[in-house]
Amino acid sequence: MVSKYLDQLYRQYTHDIYRYLYSLSRNHHTAEDLMQETFYRAYLYLEVYNGEKVKPWLFRAAYHAFIDDQRKRKRQQVQEPAFFDQITDSQTSPDNQLIEQEQIHLVITQLDQLPIMQKQAVLLYDFHQFSYQESSEIMDISLAYFKVLLFRGRQRIRDFNQGGEYDE
Repeated sequence: MVSKYLDQLYRQYTHDIYRYLYSLSRNHHTAEDLMQETFYRAYLYLEVYNGEKVKPWLFRAAYHAFIDDQRKRKRQQVQEPAFFDQITDSQTSPDNQLIEQEQIHLVITQLDQLPIMQKQAVLLYDFHQFSYQESSEIMDISLAYFKVLLFRGRQRIRDFNQGGEYDE
């Protein structure tokens, strides 16, 4: 029964978890490895699962797998931005596809310039539509600190769009 439920979870959330981890790691192989680690952790802890919403629970596991991996590596390598080139709607014209790809690259570039915690906040709230509370729980930080990170991340993106420079 547990493996059947996990199989269902895997089929339902695998693409979301992969995209999230790829957005964080910017490496196809790392995202795949972390996705497997996430579902392995889900398998291990499914029996003690306390009934909270499944998607935030999986994203929290993915986030912790990512953080653990970053601690091991101590450096983040940005690779394979061509992944997002493949994500297009087949019904759009080639011109529109090119415009969409350029917009995706702009968003990726902007996100890559954010500190990791701000990037995480923007990804969880704005791209994956988690609530403030769910996002703060996934990141394992207070709600107030999450809101500060989200505000600062959005502000930096606005500054970037207005031609401003990022100051670390």
